[in-house]
Amino acid sequence: MTEQPEAGAGTDPNATPLSLGTAAARNLATTTKTVPQMQGITSRWLLRILPWVQASGGAYRVNRRLTYTVGDGRVTFTNVGADVQVIPAELAELPLLRGFDDEAVLSALAGRFVQREFDAGQVLVEEGTPADRVYLIAHGKVDRFAEGEYDEQTLLDVLVDGDHFGDEALVDPDSTWESTVKAVTHCIALTLERSEFEQILNSSETLRAQVERNRAEAAAHAANEYGEAAVDLASGHSGEPDLPGTFVDYQMAPREYELSVAQTVLRIHTRVADLYNQPMNQVEQQLRLTIEALRERQEHELVNNREFGLLHNADLRQRIPTRNGPPTPDDLDELLALVWKEPGYLLAHPRTIAAFGRECSHRGIYPQSVDINGHKVPAWRGVPMLPCNKIPVTKTRTSSIMLMRTGEARQGVVGLHQTGLPDEYEPGLSVRFMGINEKAVISYLVSTYYSAAVLVPDALGVLENVEIGREG
Repeated sequence: MTEQPEAGAGTDPNATPLSLGTAAARNLATTTKTVPQMQGITSRWLLRILPWVQASGGAYRVNRRLTYTVGDGRVTFTNVGADVQVIPAELAELPLLRGFDDEAVLSALAGRFVQREFDAGQVLVEEGTPADRVYLIAHGKVDRFAEGEYDEQTLLDVLVDGDHFGDEALVDPDSTWESTVKAVTHCIALTLERSEFEQILNSSETLRAQVERNRAEAAAHAANEYGEAAVDLASGHSGEPDLPGTFVDYQMAPREYELSVAQTVLRIHTRVADLYNQPMNQVEQQLRLTIEALRERQEHELVNNREFGLLHNADLRQRIPTRNGPPTPDDLDELLALVWKEPGYLLAHPRTIAAFGRECSHRGIYPQSVDINGHKVPAWRGVPMLPCNKIPVTKTRTSSIMLMRTGEARQGVVGLHQTGLPDEYEPGLSVRFMGINEKAVISYLVSTYYSAAVLVPDALGVLENVEIGREG
């Protein structure tokens, strides 16, 4: 006997089939199937490692002591998310305001500063152009150039966080910029225009006296490069010399983190829920995928939100650039030096982790791995390096690496949520039935509430401008 081939298996299409084909047979068979798949689901390590704190009333207050040093010539700033402000008392570091202690006037001046951001390569001021404002470098690096002896630009100085220039422009309407200042990295600067300064000057007797005293001292005494009067020094003396002074102040208005919300309305037609609910519950699967999307958005906001996101809430002094671009072991050691008290986790984009691996391979270094809940992950100096694709990669192929200490007990980074919500489906996430409309569509309101808080500045460090596209 010879076996007849199955229909559709390369035989004559006009021939009469001798048996039932597989395509027709599948109509009567029970197909083995998966639940709906979603490529956008990630490991979401940040949501897993953060200790979640109950924020009753939808807010979480972080009480801190405000600590800064007076007399070091550098200006200190505070930041709430991406918004940067200068500490009013620190304006006394400007040569023009040296020794000025009228808190009300300093606060008024601090409130007039405007935040500006500059990209790498952007010019802040041009040599020879009119000078009409003072610049405070809150974060980043700028170079100061001037025309040299041989028609070339000469690098005069490099200014970084806390440096400042142009305060003489506030009282001299005829002044011009004596050098060109260009951003080397992305920079955040605070500026105060002369017109704003003059408004406060005209209404403050103490500020006018300070400016007049400053002019008189400048005319009567030699001054150093910072505009300070030259000081005659004596050595080998006895007695009790004055020591540099510091003072500690409490924050009068502690920051309160309010819970943010991610919401969506899930709609399902009753016909689908009634007729196509076996063997898989359509409502449950729709809800599962919706919650996955909300959790992905939640992690993205915890990293990138300009108000409470970790990349923006890292203290300005806790952000450092790489030495040469790619992430090297030396760079991670520098980052560990910022968060040296019980560092818990490194988080980086998967491509950044790959770039770090390449740098280690070039040096013949092979980082160890550690076990976290049954997962083997790479580590540096015993600190696990976890992938987080929510950390952005720029068009020029640069990214950031975050290092954090976690937990309230260790004054670290914590996640904020509120449990016990009405119609709670998961901790901090609720699913509320909204009714059925006239088109027989069921609606559910899916909501999750969250935020994150950095309890003390040294709990979070960021390695910035990490180049991940360069091949070694």
